[in-house]
Amino acid sequence: MDIRPETAADRRAVHALNRAAFGQPVEADLVDRLRADGDVVLSLVAVEGTGADEALLGHVLLSRMAAPLRALALGPLAVRPDRQRQGIGAALVHAAIDHALRHGWQTIFVLGEPNYYRRFGFDAGLAAGFASPYAGPYFMALALDGDLPARTGDLRHAPAFADLG
Repeated sequence: MDIRPETAADRRAVHALNRAAFGQPVEADLVDRLRADGDVVLSLVAVEGTGADEALLGHVLLSRMAAPLRALALGPLAVRPDRQRQGIGAALVHAAIDHALRHGWQTIFVLGEPNYYRRFGFDAGLAAGFASPYAGPYFMALALDGDLPARTGDLRHAPAFADLG
């Protein structure tokens, strides 16, 4: 398996993968809108094979946030249903975190299952002081450089998230 940046040629397959992984079009449409709005900071795909035999296994996206610190939102994270629970999602999350660290981001926020995201260091306590419509036990933050330079303030995800309703 290889992890690489998404290309324009991957977009239809990424849409189909997100739709299959979530069993609905909402997350796939979110990815498309984030891309169209220019809010994507990083979009990675996990692939197997090469050339015409290449198969898309997973996808993760980091998008811009308005925050009192340099912050990104992680999500959606999607893995092909028949390849879940094989470490593909974890590899994508690690690659996204590594990218954010290398590019000077201070934190990543995620809305997701705590038991899954805690293994990467995400913590609901770190996100608790921030005002967000997603606040609660499933909203977590990861401090990328050891500590957060701000622990409170207003957070705004990219506008495309408002349509998730």
